[in-house]
Formats: sequence, C-alpha cells, structure tokens
Amino acid sequence: MATPPQPPRAPVTACPACRSRGITGPVVLITLGVLFLLQMTTPGWGFNQTWPILLIVIGVVSLAQRAIPHRHGNQDWSR
Repeated sequence: MATPPQPPRAPVTACPACRSRGITGPVVLITLGVLFLLQMTTPGWGFNQTWPILLIVIGVVSLAQRAIPHRHGNQDWSR
C-alpha cells in the first residue's frame, strides 16, 4: 500500500523580521493590562490620562519592526 502524498510545508525562515511580525498584538494587550492595573491600584492614574502611552507603545513596536532587516535565504530585502 502506497503512502499518500504529503502536503507541502511552509518554508521555515530564520528572518528576524518575519519572526517578529506577530508581536504587536501581545505588546498592546500587556500595555493595556498594565494601564488598567495602574488605574485600579494607584490613586490619580486614570485610563483617560494614560491612554497616550498605548499609542506610544504601538509606535515604538512599529518602528522596531521596520528597523529589522529582511533576510530570506541569501537575499536581503530592505523595505
């Protein structure tokens, strides 16, 4: 009995930019959690005053992702 053909696998890449692509969501959730924790535990810290920190974190993560070079195999793909 012959074995059925295997579906093609997605290529595994060591490209740092590809590995860091999914970091924005978790960083935003952690930042939101910290901001809400500060609101509940520290008097004077309200989310209405600290929400700009969330925008700053999103911007920093975006800049960091763009600064990472794209390297797929022997190719260097700069944005």
